[in-house]
Amino acid sequence: MLLDVENLQVSYGAIHALRGVTFTVDEGEIVALIGANGAGKSTTLNTISGIIRPDSGRILFEGEDITQISSAQIVRKGIVQVPEGRKIFARMSVRENLEMGAYTLNDKMQIRDHMKRVFDVFPRLQERQNQLGGTLSGGEQQMLATGRGLMADPKLLLLDEPSMGLAPILVEQIFEVIQDINRQGVSILLVEQNAQMALSIADRAYVLETGTVALSGEASKLMQNPMVKEAYLGG
Repeated sequence: MLLDVENLQVSYGAIHALRGVTFTVDEGEIVALIGANGAGKSTTLNTISGIIRPDSGRILFEGEDITQISSAQIVRKGIVQVPEGRKIFARMSVRENLEMGAYTLNDKMQIRDHMKRVFDVFPRLQERQNQLGGTLSGGEQQMLATGRGLMADPKLLLLDEPSMGLAPILVEQIFEVIQDINRQGVSILLVEQNAQMALSIADRAYVLETGTVALSGEASKLMQNPMVKEAYLGG
């Protein structure tokens, strides 16, 4: 078991964002979290990353309890989040943005190797490595945010709404890249509004509703589930 999330409870004041969320990610898997806006998907990722502290419950990574350690320590252990809305550094070049993703690494040779790997996955970024991040298209910015995450050499990549705001053809490209990254040995926890695309590439999925896991199972079976079809796949 790579990631084991047990009974997470998270509140924002009087609002209960997560109410006992439990799920797992095995090594080599793509696991999708789907659900409506406000279901608790991003809160779940932010809690795993250490950005939010849970009221109760725990998070185990490779068998170690990481619930109370810092975000920087979590990155060093191999969990990297690609945030919703990309959050790239607009006034820095593509290369500088990628170098920021390697801030936990001290070995220059290792950083060079990771940069080469990112350019192999995203040739467009290599072409535009001296361009300012803020001048890239939405699709290129998503590539940059994902590439920046890969620079830290993650074991588990947390992707928060990678298709948001992208044209359909770019959505397909991004999801192909996610599968390529997974085939290279990176496990993926994917939060995505586009349930159809998420379920089409995931091994397993969990459906969140108002902070609880309402359904879970193999992604291919959930795609055939009448409730999932009606609520998330357009009938």
